[in-house]
Amino acid sequence: MQANDAQTLVLCALADGPLHGYAINAAIEELTGDRLGPGSLYGALTRLESKQLIEPLDGQGRQRPVQLTPQGREVLERELRTMARVANAGLRRLRVNPA
Repeated sequence: MQANDAQTLVLCALADGPLHGYAINAAIEELTGDRLGPGSLYGALTRLESKQLIEPLDGQGRQRPVQLTPQGREVLERELRTMARVANAGLRRLRVNPA
């Protein structure tokens, strides 16, 4: 999985509302069947926060929830629309050119 993939998965997990790291990974596992490694998850969170696509909320103890920013929501929607176009084109080509 590439860094941008991890970032997109984190943004998807946050689309329903704020979550902390463990809950983000649980949402990603529910979505994909796989969990991100700690380095991938926390690296993605750091990059997304530096791009101002997510922002931290006040948390309790070690849990530090984050939420999408308005800019993060826009970036996620644009990325998902692009992914959908690519997936649809690829599926059409597979149907036209079966092995």
